[in-house]
Amino acid sequence: MEYIDIVDEQGIPTGETIERSIAHSKGIRHRTAHIWIVRKINNRYQVLMQKRAMNKESFPGMFDTSSAGHIQAGDEPLESALRELHEELGIQAQPQELEFAGNFRIAYEKEFHGKMFHDNEIAFVYIYSQPVDETKLILQKEELETVEWFDLEETYASCKNHDPKFCAPTGGMEVIMRKLRGATEE
Repeated sequence: MEYIDIVDEQGIPTGETIERSIAHSKGIRHRTAHIWIVRKINNRYQVLMQKRAMNKESFPGMFDTSSAGHIQAGDEPLESALRELHEELGIQAQPQELEFAGNFRIAYEKEFHGKMFHDNEIAFVYIYSQPVDETKLILQKEELETVEWFDLEETYASCKNHDPKFCAPTGGMEVIMRKLRGATEE
């Protein structure tokens, strides 16, 4: 069983923990770490997205954030981000290689596999911009089928228009776009 921290509106742990599946069946607020792998080609940003495995409890077979996962009870967001990147994609990143971009809120209810799924998260978003050769990644097959590069702006527009190919949260894309724009203006 995986335990996660219950958090307040700011994403600060309350001191209480809950089993992950109960958090999703009851919609209890918790934290996640989202890592966006980005590269710049011909003055446009691209993001590496993972295609979720068909057995996932939510959004099976859809393209999502490069790497993401629940922050386990007692863990810090950065520690969790580094672990997810390694577990899902085989990337052994150093803490200084992940740039914190901000937080956003995820809240929805949707039915998957005949069961209601209640999500209530505060996501901690990181950008990883080190060179990545997607053909050399070690994919965690229980989590994802494949990875693919997409144009960031075009993908954001597709997600805003509810393209069924994507399930990446637009809030996370907005956080990284603001951070990337700020980096180019400095």
